[in-house]
Amino acid sequence: MPAITLKALSAPLHRQLKARAARHKRSLNQEVIAVLEEAVAPSRRVDVEAMIAETRRFREKFKFTTTPEEIDRLKREGRE
Repeated sequence: MPAITLKALSAPLHRQLKARAARHKRSLNQEVIAVLEEAVAPSRRVDVEAMIAETRRFREKFKFTTTPEEIDRLKREGRE
């Protein structure tokens, strides 16, 4: 299996990677591999129309409507 050696790693970066590894319950090596895999993974495209449709379906469950005027009033509330 291929290997890589990192040189001149700053102390703060090393601490951050170790802390991140601990949060994810991984070894430092496993965390570095996960970070590298995420960095080179192809970006996932977001289907905006599907996301909007899903949001609308979610909002319909609450049977709550508001007007633009009501939204403006709520945004101003507490700022005056």
